[in-house]
Amino acid sequence: MYKLILFLFIATSVSGSDFYKFKAKDIKGKEVDFSKYKGSPVLVVNVASQCGYTGQYKNIETLNKEFGSKGLKIIGFPSNDFGGQEPGTDSEIAEFCKTNYGVSFDMMSKISVKGKTKHPIYQFLLNNSPSKEEVGWNFEKFLLDKKGKIIARYPSSVVPDSSEVKSKISILLSE
Repeated sequence: MYKLILFLFIATSVSGSDFYKFKAKDIKGKEVDFSKYKGSPVLVVNVASQCGYTGQYKNIETLNKEFGSKGLKIIGFPSNDFGGQEPGTDSEIAEFCKTNYGVSFDMMSKISVKGKTKHPIYQFLLNNSPSKEEVGWNFEKFLLDKKGKIIARYPSSVVPDSSEVKSKISILLSE
């Protein structure tokens, strides 16, 4: 009986709705309760300002402008885990994003997305992802449905506003 109860506890503790139990500091240092994203599809992206994929900020902002008013939420997590490509402070990162790409989607404080020091939100994303492998590089994307379940994971090479990503977002928004 004890094993069954423990199994049920573990099984329910990794459900998609757990996404909404997380909190993280935004790029201005204010704590954000992820329950605010409940009922919306969410795209989570680890970002960096000095990466070959940095231009994807423009594509992410395009998605935000196209789908944000329809319910899509986008969360950017700056990370310096790959080649030291995000060395700036939170205020420097915020200024870079606003000045160069007009970023208006939610940006969080810089975190680690891999290894032993990875932020709990990335532990959750990896544990519940179709692929459990560590994040491979900057601008890897996780798409969650309105219930907080990860439905797709895209490598850095997939452009955020590609037809592949946009079609999944459209389906999620119509559900």
